[in-house]
Amino acid sequence: MEPKNIVILADGSFPQTAYPLSILNKADIIICCDGAILKLLEHTNLMADYIVGDMDTLDDENKLKFKDIIIHNPDQQTNDQTKAFRFALTLSPSRISILGATGGREDHTLGNISLLTEYSKEIEYLPFPPEINIITDYGVFTSYSDTCTVDSIPGEQISIFAFDATLKIKSAGLRYPTDNVIFDSWWKATLNESLSDKFTLTLSHPARILVYRCFQIKQGTYLS
Repeated sequence: MEPKNIVILADGSFPQTAYPLSILNKADIIICCDGAILKLLEHTNLMADYIVGDMDTLDDENKLKFKDIIIHNPDQQTNDQTKAFRFALTLSPSRISILGATGGREDHTLGNISLLTEYSKEIEYLPFPPEINIITDYGVFTSYSDTCTVDSIPGEQISIFAFDATLKIKSAGLRYPTDNVIFDSWWKATLNESLSDKFTLTLSHPARILVYRCFQIKQGTYLS
């Protein structure tokens, strides 16, 4: 089966920088969350393959215009990003990149980012789980559930978020050791720095963590 890169475009800030825009342009399938289709058409010459959501931000004219690609999901127990993610899983993706998840209302931003840990649970037992990232103009969020080695760039700024005060994370390849960090607050392992082309986080037990890699590094270059 050919690798299938799916982009989910949420209705936050539309990407402005080279890396997320390249991900969007190279997508095999584009899924827009509800009104994000209007931002896609405003900023690019691309067209969505699907529009997923409760359609509360599309007027009747656009609902009619895009009726052939709309996947209407009225469930109010999940947000449109999650609806789009679950629909994307039905398409056998190898990678799901979520763009536009941040910006706008801060509660939406925090909620969208935190959902990555929930998505990692949903793919855990799939035969071929896809890679899932939230990509912004500034960096990449990825969820891990156990010991992991992460590709990086020397000098790249790294932040680790965990929500388990019993968790210990031993790090190798980062400037500041995380071995004695107690993960009882979000800021506890933020603003670190990669020392080489990869770093390893050894978890004391399986737990949901988020790793953020900032594109901009000291040399002023960006992830490509």
